[in-house]
Amino acid sequence: MAYQVAMEIHPLNNLRVLKYLEDELGLDEDKKTCWYQHWIAEGFSAFEKTLKNYGSEGQFCFGDSPSLADLCLIPQVYNGLRFKCDHSAYPLIKSIWDNCMKQEAFKTAAPENQLDASTA
Repeated sequence: MAYQVAMEIHPLNNLRVLKYLEDELGLDEDKKTCWYQHWIAEGFSAFEKTLKNYGSEGQFCFGDSPSLADLCLIPQVYNGLRFKCDHSAYPLIKSIWDNCMKQEAFKTAAPENQLDASTA
């Protein structure tokens, strides 16, 4: 599952790709957001299916403790929320997000809690 997020979802939506869409292809913010939302939906649909196939009950990707899969997933959910992606079709992902965000380590790791976070 970590591989699925790290290799299938993240590369299409990383900052370098988004900058290329804007700077080189001239996409405005709306088109860039549309791109992002499309690829998050593609990736999350597949990931939600994987979670169902593994019998995840939604606390974490694998059982009762966070794993590498959760560490890979949570930043993508965070970014999806930032780009106003509709997460309603992904109840297992939403449940995992909710459970991870109750963990102090995930709260501490949130981008807004980093020393170099922009306050503007």
